[in-house]
Amino acid sequence: MVVAKPEGGVQSVGRAFHLLELIAESSSDLSLSELAALVALPTPTTHRLLKTLVALGYARQLSTRRYGLGMGLVRLGEQANMQFAPMARPHLEKLAERTGESANIAVLEGDMVVYIAQAPSPHPMRMFTEVGHRAHTHSTGVGKAILAELDPERVRKIMAKTGMPVATEHTITDLGRLEEELRRIKQQGYAIDEGEQAIGVRCYAVPVLGVPIPMALSISGPEFRVTAELGEQAVPLLKSEALELAAKLNG
Repeated sequence: MVVAKPEGGVQSVGRAFHLLELIAESSSDLSLSELAALVALPTPTTHRLLKTLVALGYARQLSTRRYGLGMGLVRLGEQANMQFAPMARPHLEKLAERTGESANIAVLEGDMVVYIAQAPSPHPMRMFTEVGHRAHTHSTGVGKAILAELDPERVRKIMAKTGMPVATEHTITDLGRLEEELRRIKQQGYAIDEGEQAIGVRCYAVPVLGVPIPMALSISGPEFRVTAELGEQAVPLLKSEALELAAKLNG
C-alpha cells in the first residue's frame, strides 16, 4: 500500500497515519523493522513516529516490542460514528421510504464489518440490525460489497484470520467460490446476501466508492418482499445514494 502525501500537507502527519493504516490492515502486530520496511523510511525515523503515536495512545507497544493499535483510536472511532450517523441518515431514510425495507450502512473495521446506522422499514415485520453490531464479511451483503473492492491478497488475509464460519446452509465457506462471487460483484456493482447470514432474509448492497474507509449501503428484509423485482429497483437507488454520500464525505 502506498499513501501519497497530500499537496501542501505535513509529511510527518501523513507518515504517522500511514503507520496506523498499515498496523490496522495487518493480520498481526508488526515489528519496528517490518514497519520501517513497509513505509520505506529509516528505522530511527519510524521509531520516532511510533513513539509519538504510543505516547498519544493511538498505538501500543507490546512486551514483544511489536506494535499494535492503541485504545485512543476507539474513542476517536466512537466520536466519528456519532458525527457520521446524522450525515448518513437522510440517505438511509430515503432508501427505506423508496424501497419499503430497512436500509443500513456498514464499514470495514479490522477484519469484520460494523453496522453504524440504520433506517427501519415501515413494515411490522422488518429487519433490525443493532448499531455497533459486528459481522463476518463473507456472509453479508455489505461485507461482500466491500470485499469486492479490496485487493485479493487482503481478502485472503481477512479470510485466513477470521475463517469462514457457517451461519446458514447458504453461507459461502469455500475461498475459491467466494473469490468467484467477488469478481461477479465487482463486475455488476452490487452484492446479494441470499439467506447467507439469516434464513429467509435477502439483502442488496453496494460499495460507497472513493471514501477513506471501506463502506457499503444496503437494504434488507424478508425474501418474500425483497424479490428480484425489488432488487432491480433498489440497486440503482443504492448506487445513487452511495454516490451522493461519497460526495458529501469528500466535500
